[in-house]
Amino acid sequence: MDALDQRIRAFVLFEAATFIAAALVHSGVLVRGYEHQQARTAESVIALVLLAGLALSWIRPARTREVGLIVQGLALLGTLVGVFTIVVGVGPRTVPDVVYHVGIVTVLIGGIVTAIQPPRPHDRASS
Repeated sequence: MDALDQRIRAFVLFEAATFIAAALVHSGVLVRGYEHQQARTAESVIALVLLAGLALSWIRPARTREVGLIVQGLALLGTLVGVFTIVVGVGPRTVPDVVYHVGIVTVLIGGIVTAIQPPRPHDRASS
């Protein structure tokens, strides 16, 4: 298995887990007081896209880089919409929401940068 593919999958899995956690917070399951239906819906959709990409990376391992780039790009786009809603005052504007968005944007960019890197020769595991 390719080490680059493993890193891409690790990013996508981590990102999906954080969006699931954020959706659970905005549904009131993990923490009360931060409920927000639109944020919960958006985070759930982003999590599903990431999980579908993760599954597809196992079904079509030769496409892991492309799939990782696409799903993380879509997640970043959706997250930037969330940032915009915070800025204009439509979305939740709590400190945890702002911190989460800054953090996940950083992680998504890191995942995208990882997915666009060409594989290094020492990344290939011996078969």
